[in-house]
Amino acid sequence: MAEVKILVEGYTNADAKESLETTEEKTCATITLVRDQNLVIIVDPGVLESQNILIDKLKEEGLNISDINLVFLTHSHIDHYRNIGMFPRAKTLEYWGLWEGNSSQDRPESLSSDIKIISTPGHSNDSLTLLVNTIHGVVAICGDVFWKENYPELDAYANDMETLKKSRQQVLAQADWVIPGHGKMFKVVK
Repeated sequence: MAEVKILVEGYTNADAKESLETTEEKTCATITLVRDQNLVIIVDPGVLESQNILIDKLKEEGLNISDINLVFLTHSHIDHYRNIGMFPRAKTLEYWGLWEGNSSQDRPESLSSDIKIISTPGHSNDSLTLLVNTIHGVVAICGDVFWKENYPELDAYANDMETLKKSRQQVLAQADWVIPGHGKMFKVVK
């Protein structure tokens, strides 16, 4: 079975309009490590105050930048992909395909028997979710399908709220745990 670990717990104050009246928006995507067989995946390398934060978190896992062989992007908003350049040798998997250098191939439906990829549009048209089978159940790493646990139902940044509601239902029906785009992992209540 695959292993999932949050390396950097994301955050945002975008849902606190009263704080945005006096301060600027601050956001960081949740950055997740997935390991399965020969795959060492970083999901959403995000934006950070310093790239050394991510380098140090990888060191804590016994890894360095060159050990990462795949970067998975949940969607194409810069707060989720800004640091992709940290992994020049890794392949990149995003909505439009699997990239290696300047060549691409069609996006696969799975990466292994324990890692499935599903399309989850609504926040953006190009949103994807990884469904990872672990010893603790299925973990959905879904970007901004859910920003964080108890995030307001209305996503002010969504391009299609009705489609997003359907994507949320799809994720909740298939997952035991959710790693949202900007917060800690939470358990799905069924």
